[in-house]
Amino acid sequence: MNEIYLTNETSGISPAEVEKCMDELLAQYPGLKKVLIIPPDFTRCYSYAGELTQVLYKKLSPTATVHVMPALGTHMAMDGEEKEKMFGSVVPEEAFLVHHWQTDTVSIGKVPQEVIEEISGGLYSTDIEVEVNEKLINGGYDLILSIGQVVPHEVVGMANYSKNIFVGVGGRQMINKSHMLSAICGMEKALGVADSPARKVFDYAQQHFLDGKLPLVYIQTVTTLKDEEICLNGLYTGPSRKPFELAVELSGKLNICHVERRAKKLVTYLDPYELKTTWVGNKGIYRTRMAVADGGDLIILAPGVKAFGENEEMDHMTRTYGYKGRDYVLKLFNEGAFENRIMAAAHLIQGSSDGRFRITYCTRPENLSKEEIESVGYQWMDYEQAASLYDPETLHDGWNTLENGEEIYFVKTPALGLWKVD
Repeated sequence: MNEIYLTNETSGISPAEVEKCMDELLAQYPGLKKVLIIPPDFTRCYSYAGELTQVLYKKLSPTATVHVMPALGTHMAMDGEEKEKMFGSVVPEEAFLVHHWQTDTVSIGKVPQEVIEEISGGLYSTDIEVEVNEKLINGGYDLILSIGQVVPHEVVGMANYSKNIFVGVGGRQMINKSHMLSAICGMEKALGVADSPARKVFDYAQQHFLDGKLPLVYIQTVTTLKDEEICLNGLYTGPSRKPFELAVELSGKLNICHVERRAKKLVTYLDPYELKTTWVGNKGIYRTRMAVADGGDLIILAPGVKAFGENEEMDHMTRTYGYKGRDYVLKLFNEGAFENRIMAAAHLIQGSSDGRFRITYCTRPENLSKEEIESVGYQWMDYEQAASLYDPETLHDGWNTLENGEEIYFVKTPALGLWKVD
């Protein structure tokens, strides 16, 4: 197919240009009868994927059966309010499919142990079963459209591309072991890097088990916030890796903020509609940790966080073991504490500062109490008290000087980028 690449770093790509791009894409696939759209879930509400899904559904649904399967990974299913906010009223409830990562997958191959050993430099010795939702294989779709935002990511370096398939609608082994691979190799070495260890695993699986075997086309976006609105700066479509590579290049320019010095105190805010657990809310740690000074403070304003895990299993694992450092978790891992729940170990490693700086979660006590937060290894502050000191409505992104003379660095939307000191 003719791949389509659109870039506008300043004013963004207009809705008319988006429509034209989708028309050009679909014109290359005449006579479609059954289509699957795989957008991200609500934790990627800034991706512009909701708008693209609406455009595609309107164009396809008059003549084809169209299903929408959000790439949940291990996240909780989207509720009605989240679907309405992300997809409007365009996509009817009956069009949605829910991915259950533990039960809905089939194996399409295996990444050999020697490949993982080579990728990890001998640090991780395992093979990885590659599983995807069985509807991708047996659903009879003429076209599968995978929509994803390319942005710095703590596991794969730069989301999206095949991560949307192997994790978003993937199964236990790939989700577990790719997370552990990243944790073992070092998250800070991967963040913002296109060819991270986990990405190399996904590339192997894409080349060996997807290319030429599924009618799969990727739609990659790069977005920023402009005047508090989502600005679509890059839109790249096609079945190859090229759209991802172009999006990585643009995201590196727009979504990675190079801070001139480390902050003694960095404050970040978790949108209560988007981030409701520490499992996804810890983006506030991953995306800012490289800008926090040794011995400094990371303050996380988390008005909507009500749980640790996105499901009961992961919530229980977090409450049991906590975010208490790499060495502590690896010891438990080697003792078999995380059997078949490897990603929980990886998550707990990545959610700790390893004593380099303090992490304070500011929650509403009726959501998560002081005792609950402190039991997993974080410090706690009441959200209302914290918001009176660090008001997210008045602080601006970057350096701020408070009334008491204290200097802080503020990040309003950690999910949209990466902040680091080179």
